[in-house]
Amino acid sequence: MSDRRAGAQAVDPLVRERVPADLDACVRVLADVHAGDGYPTNWPAEPAAWLTPSGLLGAWVAEADGDVVGHVALCGPGAGDVAPGMWGGRVGPAGEGAAVVSRLFVGPGARGRGIGAVLLDRVAGAARERGRWPVLDVVATDAGAVALYERAGWELLGVGEQRWSARQTVRVRCYAGPEPG
Repeated sequence: MSDRRAGAQAVDPLVRERVPADLDACVRVLADVHAGDGYPTNWPAEPAAWLTPSGLLGAWVAEADGDVVGHVALCGPGAGDVAPGMWGGRVGPAGEGAAVVSRLFVGPGARGRGIGAVLLDRVAGAARERGRWPVLDVVATDAGAVALYERAGWELLGVGEQRWSARQTVRVRCYAGPEPG
């Protein structure tokens, strides 16, 4: 995740819709993130397919100096997603009207320049353009991601357990995007 570091320069990265030709670069950046931070927690057997999950509504990349340095996706709520249920329980049926921010990462060499925040703003705007409210969940121990979301004004909905497989349940912090503007 992106964070501001002392002495790091802010950058206005190019954020654009992801195209199929971007997937190899996204997988390379994701591999660097996984090696350094352990995200994703479980390395996928097919990383390009993992970046294109079921229910995908859109995906964007950030470029800096002509290189893909970050990624974010927006998905419809899936079975077992905790954040849409926490948000939806406040306004109607669980998950109704929500869109899930996922697959957000910034390469280690591009951090500290505001790229994570720019990607987060873009995906939240895309959710609202579709008439949905952005929500997300993050592994509770991912302090860098939690700090990014809280700096960006995302509201903590609660902490819950999310089942990733028959043998793996993780504790997640669930957030709803801030009011626009």
